[in-house]
Amino acid sequence: MKILAIQGSPKKTGNTATVLDMLKGHLPDGHTLERVDIVDFDVKGCTGCGTCQQVLDEPGCVQTDDAQGLFARVRQADAMVLATPLYCWGFSAQIKPFIDRHICMTKGYGTDQFTSFLDGKPLALLVTCGGPVEENADLIQTAFRRMADFLRARPVGTYVVPFCTDPAKLGDEASKTTRKMAGDITACAS
Repeated sequence: MKILAIQGSPKKTGNTATVLDMLKGHLPDGHTLERVDIVDFDVKGCTGCGTCQQVLDEPGCVQTDDAQGLFARVRQADAMVLATPLYCWGFSAQIKPFIDRHICMTKGYGTDQFTSFLDGKPLALLVTCGGPVEENADLIQTAFRRMADFLRARPVGTYVVPFCTDPAKLGDEASKTTRKMAGDITACAS
């Protein structure tokens, strides 16, 4: 199974990146994780023009940035992980434009012809946060589930690593979370 992880932190060696490395270490043989640091790519925000909805056989966004190449990689992957630090109860500003642009991965919303290029693709959310999960990381999990439903993706789960303040001090909680996440994602390959 080829898993594509979109790492949404502005820090390439921060908590989120470190936890993704832990996830990679827990994957069984035969499964790979490709990490994409979103900060290395130019992804503009969605303009809401609707042009993508006129092109039915590909994403079809008119913007010339790196999003189309990233969406091609998403389509080629067997599963996708959205990984982000928690910022103001939601996704980081760096990953949010990419998430918004997912509208181009669907066609015919609200009609009998609604389709999604991610139909059935396993999708997981990994969140690192400086505080607790309760009353802190609840909104991002709801937003993720709604996104997965809209995209007709197969939500594998939401995985939150709380109290992340120093990548060098991530311990048992992060390891336990990533071990479960690795098992849940790779179970989708069966």
